[in-house]
Amino acid sequence: MWSSVPRLTFSNGRQIPQIGLGTYLTRGEEGISAIKQAIDIGYRHIDTAFRYGNEREVGCAVRDKIAEGFVAREDLFITTKLWNSFHSPKHVAEAFGRSLANLKLSYVDLYLMHMPMALAFRGFDEADLIPYDTQGKVACSEVDFCDTWRAMEQLVRAGQVRSIGVSNFNRAQLRRLLAVATIRPVTNQVECNPGFNQKPLIEFCRGEDITVTAASPMGRANRSDSSSGVTADVLTDAEVKRSKVNMES
Repeated sequence: MWSSVPRLTFSNGRQIPQIGLGTYLTRGEEGISAIKQAIDIGYRHIDTAFRYGNEREVGCAVRDKIAEGFVAREDLFITTKLWNSFHSPKHVAEAFGRSLANLKLSYVDLYLMHMPMALAFRGFDEADLIPYDTQGKVACSEVDFCDTWRAMEQLVRAGQVRSIGVSNFNRAQLRRLLAVATIRPVTNQVECNPGFNQKPLIEFCRGEDITVTAASPMGRANRSDSSSGVTADVLTDAEVKRSKVNMES
């Protein structure tokens, strides 16, 4: 079924729906139902990640809607992400293969490097995703994200991924990546909202023809301030109020 959501064109010519459904914390039967309802009302871009632990739910919802004849696979845009502990080039293909199997799809539209930092590899189970050393600290890895990117490029060449991009990268990290990439990142997904507008990063990305995908575009109501333990009321923020007036005028 046709959707009225407009699409943006990436630097590689492929298109992405301008509005997408983020699925962080969306799990179980309730999650499947929510994703199916989102497709019913017009969402065509579904964003998931290995770290979210809900690729199976996304795949189930997508398969059900396709089986109903409500949408075709080519109408949908599915994004998933490579987790930090899979950055070693020798793990990238297997990590992606597991995501593809979870989703039960033959390809994904967009594969993102979830973060520019690498963690030590302990395995693919959920309990392994945040590794710790013997002192109880998060165990990092020295894998360079440029090497990770080269392995992601191979997924595009193999036809398993239509586009690749990054998430949570700053300008310096993007410059490093662009210097070595043979397939350029089409997008950088970062938190972006009236309270955290990311203007310098957005301007840089525009100059490099990198589409910025806004994560948490309306803020993150489930996150408390780390120092006070109180969730900020962003709707009363003066800058947010000013933005609302500008949008309505």
